[in-house]
Amino acid sequence: MIRSELVETLSQDNPDLALRDIEAIVSTFFDEIVKRLAQDGRVELRGFGAFSTRARDARTGRNPRTGETVEVEAKRVPYFKPGKEMRARLNVE
Repeated sequence: MIRSELVETLSQDNPDLALRDIEAIVSTFFDEIVKRLAQDGRVELRGFGAFSTRARDARTGRNPRTGETVEVEAKRVPYFKPGKEMRARLNVE
């Protein structure tokens, strides 16, 4: 599902809300998650999962096009850990 499909689904489930309002809600939701992660925080949605960041050390990489070695700087990357309820729902037999 992509963002526009999410907005469309929400608008079908909530016909009393304007499409513009739903788009604003979805944008605010994602913006707040990104803002918290940028502050080196953590976002936990009970039953769904937790978003956090993980540190990646600097390393020597390789340019796949030229084969030349390049230095890759240390960075933080987003990480998602699914919640217990999500894992249970995904593994129903």
